[in-house]
Amino acid sequence: MKKIKLEINSNYKYLQFWNSMFNLTAKELSILSALMDINKSENLCSYDNKVKVAKRLKIDDPNKLNNYVKRFKDKGAITLKNNNYVLHRILKRPGSITVEVVWTGSK
Repeated sequence: MKKIKLEINSNYKYLQFWNSMFNLTAKELSILSALMDINKSENLCSYDNKVKVAKRLKIDDPNKLNNYVKRFKDKGAITLKNNNYVLHRILKRPGSITVEVVWTGSK
């Protein structure tokens, strides 16, 4: 059996790895990874977080990020739990993760 080790050293790369489940666009990936980078609260999509991300990504109005929050929710990347937006459980980064891929098709 072959093993492949991936070095993932940023939230953006981590999201890219799992993106086949969520089908996020490049812009959505950059916004969600920025939210993950700066988040220090229970609510990933708090107004304070949106202000910081808008400034970081040079978006003139942080309220424009509400459209992306809706897309993230619709695509399953985030969920609303106790009035707080939280990441899908697979996107909450553990210390390390092992993924095994088994090919079941013909050679």
